[in-house]
Amino acid sequence: MMRVLILGGGGMVGQKLTHKLEAEGLDGAPVTLTLHDMAFPEGGAGKDRRVGNLSVAAEGAALAAERFDVIYFLASIVSGEAETNFDLGWQVNMLPMWHFLEALRAQHRATGGEYVPRVVFTSSIAVFGGPYPDKIGDEFLTSPQTSYGAQKASCELMVQDFSRKGFIDGMSLRLPTICVRPGKANLAASSFFSGIIREPLNGMEAILPVEDTVRHWHASPRSAAGFLAHAGTLDTDRLEGRRALNLPGLSCTVAEQIEALREVAGNNVVALIKSQPDEAIAKIVDGWPRNFAPERAKALGFEAESTFREIIDVYVAEDLPDR
Repeated sequence: MMRVLILGGGGMVGQKLTHKLEAEGLDGAPVTLTLHDMAFPEGGAGKDRRVGNLSVAAEGAALAAERFDVIYFLASIVSGEAETNFDLGWQVNMLPMWHFLEALRAQHRATGGEYVPRVVFTSSIAVFGGPYPDKIGDEFLTSPQTSYGAQKASCELMVQDFSRKGFIDGMSLRLPTICVRPGKANLAASSFFSGIIREPLNGMEAILPVEDTVRHWHASPRSAAGFLAHAGTLDTDRLEGRRALNLPGLSCTVAEQIEALREVAGNNVVALIKSQPDEAIAKIVDGWPRNFAPERAKALGFEAESTFREIIDVYVAEDLPDR
């Protein structure tokens, strides 16, 4: 039975992944799960839940010493917080990766090179910077224009080099913006993409801080969990040494999001979206990529939604509270 560790297991994606692995295992094989985070939702998924701070190097070293087979590194602070608090962003989003990988390298040495865990890191499309082509292909360079993107790109390079040396068997998944996120809004600059769908569906007003012509790249929480599960057992020889992947998603404008919401819930629900421009958010979002041609990931079996209506339907089916 494979032993799986989810760092950041208390977050939304970590909880979705936990539910999926509890139900399906990895590639059909049963797993034992350990979750680590600074906090967990009351009544949330996972039985072995450890509360701690990965920024404390000794905590990561203790977890590494347990020699899990598959490790999902999801822990981070979100884009808006990383941009406004420069020091905290690097302390949380970059340094713990270095210390944890060093701890895994120590376990590799202690076993004479036999321990080589699968490490799956959740990166972001924020590693890219403009000017952009109409669609970003698999050959497009990384040139982040936010601190959050720079932190994610730094971690990608660490995963790449530790894998090249044989200390880990790692890969970095550049997630689309995950939408529609359940629960309350967070400090991510992208939070409004979910908010303009989630809040109206729950009978609440939503603020739209950008123009409805803004185009972005999305996938559902269900797809995010599917990406991670698929990466847990993927034959990484197929990556041919390039261990970061642009994942499938859906490119659409905010106006197209709103029209999909209208199709699902009607004009009265759409009327709850209020335009309130925010220059700071607009500036951050303007530097993000808008569309991809993720041919490598598709060829490797990664899948996502093809319409925004499908993304809304996932939220309604899985996360819309009974009202």
